[in-house]
Amino acid sequence: MKIMTGIPDANRAEAAALYWEAFGEKLYFTMGPKYRALSFITRVLRSDHGICAFDKDGRLLGVAGFKTEHGALVGGDFQDLRKVYGWVGASIRVLLLAALERDTENERFLMDGIFVAEEARGRGVGTKLLKAVYAEARLRGYRQVRLDVIDTNPRARALYLHEGFEEVETRSIGILRHIFGFNAATTMVRDV
Repeated sequence: MKIMTGIPDANRAEAAALYWEAFGEKLYFTMGPKYRALSFITRVLRSDHGICAFDKDGRLLGVAGFKTEHGALVGGDFQDLRKVYGWVGASIRVLLLAALERDTENERFLMDGIFVAEEARGRGVGTKLLKAVYAEARLRGYRQVRLDVIDTNPRARALYLHEGFEEVETRSIGILRHIFGFNAATTMVRDV
């Protein structure tokens, strides 16, 4: 398995598809339909805010995203949303997406999503990507990595606990649970 920082241009559409596969259920009401979501994600994907895992044949197995003061793996703004969803669609979506937004901080490196191809799950891809995130955090001068995990993803939570992350805070999203399909998100941190 090869791990590299950055997403090659040749893999942008594939990375967007993997992202949607992982997070589409949570984001469908806000970002759907799928073809528009994929168009938006591909448009705004920041290749310099991702770490990729490839198999020996060069096939993309997974991606770990991170967020800095310079952007996120999948960011974008109102104008990016408008180009895909139109004025009205962008106006609604920008408000809903703001509810999921997490700010960067100076103390901890923010991991902003990890996703692995279904056929590659359980083969250590997520663990290797996490180790690459730790290395990226150290390279940038951070002592800790921070992430959020939703209550409907026990597999990811178990991986993070196994990797030494500790739960810091759990926040309910209230009525927005009907839109995003989860009730709460737990912030976890780990020393690097």
